[in-house]
Amino acid sequence: MSTMSPLTGVIEETDVIVDFGQYEGQSVSQLKTSDPDLYQQLVQEKENDNIAIRRNKDKTFRLYMNPLLARAN
Repeated sequence: MSTMSPLTGVIEETDVIVDFGQYEGQSVSQLKTSDPDLYQQLVQEKENDNIAIRRNKDKTFRLYMNPLLARAN
């Protein structure tokens, strides 16, 4: 039994692609190892309902941030 991710829930972090900022196009798993501070910030943003995971038509999962809160990196 695998554990749930605090950011992606039951979806594997390797299957969710970041769709904003300097890490756009990378998986959440890659972001977690590259920038652990940003990962923790995203976990907090998720708790505040400021990010969401959507499934695209091509069956990929994308991590989106509320455009009003997204910062230019």
